[in-house]
Amino acid sequence: MADEKKKATSKSACYEVKGDQLSRKNKHCPKCGPGIFMAAHKDRATCGKCGYMEKQ
Repeated sequence: MADEKKKATSKSACYEVKGDQLSRKNKHCPKCGPGIFMAAHKDRATCGKCGYMEKQ
């Protein structure tokens, strides 16, 4: 298990294109502002930059 590496999430995975509209899949961090996405876990959302966490 120590040799397994996690795959990084690409920026394109955070967006969804519907026709000519671009929508964001994840929430933005309220402390860091727009452009910093929060990671969506099964029971929480966390910011990788500042460490802010919201329970769902």
